[in-house]
Amino acid sequence: MSMNTFGHLFRVTTWGESHGPALGATVDGCPPGVEVSAEMLQHWLDKRKPGQNKFTTQRREPDAVEILSGTFEGRTTGTPVQLMIRNTDQRSKDYGDIAEKFRPGHADITYFQKYGNRDYRGGGRSSARETAARVAAGGLARAALAHLAPQIEITGCMVQMGPHRIDEARRDAAEIANNPFWTPDPVAAEDWADYLDGLRKSGSSVGAVIEVTATGVPAGLGAPVYAKLDTDIAAAMMSINAVKGVEIGAGMGAATLTGEENADEITMGPDGPVYSSNHAGGILGGISTGQPVTCRFAVKPTSSILTPRRTITKSGAETEIITKGRHDPCVGIRAVPVGEAMMACVLLDHLLLHRGQIGENQGRIGG
Repeated sequence: MSMNTFGHLFRVTTWGESHGPALGATVDGCPPGVEVSAEMLQHWLDKRKPGQNKFTTQRREPDAVEILSGTFEGRTTGTPVQLMIRNTDQRSKDYGDIAEKFRPGHADITYFQKYGNRDYRGGGRSSARETAARVAAGGLARAALAHLAPQIEITGCMVQMGPHRIDEARRDAAEIANNPFWTPDPVAAEDWADYLDGLRKSGSSVGAVIEVTATGVPAGLGAPVYAKLDTDIAAAMMSINAVKGVEIGAGMGAATLTGEENADEITMGPDGPVYSSNHAGGILGGISTGQPVTCRFAVKPTSSILTPRRTITKSGAETEIITKGRHDPCVGIRAVPVGEAMMACVLLDHLLLHRGQIGENQGRIGG
């Protein structure tokens, strides 16, 4: 039984482990004729790769992607695209002390209970290193979107670290690339640097909230009930390692609103419907409205910390554990490009589904 594939027409299967020789993705369903190169995909992987600053794991991986199949003369052929990223800086000895112990908050214990074995060297498939393959596949999805729907733009950012949120009055998208936290609030970036540095030095970690927005998404993507666009976005984001919550548009906040407050009023503009707000996150009834598609997801704190924690061994004995090695004090930082990649994959998948069933939208508003 395979559980390593996502998508309907644009299908991505990831493979490999954190401390294996390599990891990667097999992508099937990419349209032919899409211009793509390893250099184009590398741009996105460089946003995610470890060791870029003191606030991420110091594991030094170039994350150099190789395209092994599915392209000819710089364009996709319509056949499966095989993407591979070699691991070059594994230190499996760092995990020798936990070979018999389960890390609290980590998937160690459930993997063992299910499969009867586990790769304790960095967590195997449950390691956040698996997300490098997603970013590579997401780069391919972005290239296909640029080919089919060039108006679509996808932007991710961190809007909360631990209890500290950004100030919406200071939000500036131009600031996202100017700090190590991918946050649009430059003041928050300075405050978070001091906050996270203290946690890092103490050997602890903290969670974060990531926001991903896609603009230029045409109306009509998605379908009612079982193929909702927001269903697949939520599933894609929840599948990212360490994610514990996802919301679309106003999300959980919608529960605090009245019907008058929540309804995005509609007027007619020169180019079609215009909405007064976007509490729906660009999706109504599972179908895109033409507004920006917005989602947020919560990333839990890294489970590998230096603070002693109570746990048990495989034999059932109670003990304590300290996890040594190189770990992210806030794994949410590197989740930003991962969230962008998953959004790209889902949007491309639904664009292809829409083209296959509908072609162009059937409903015309305004004659």
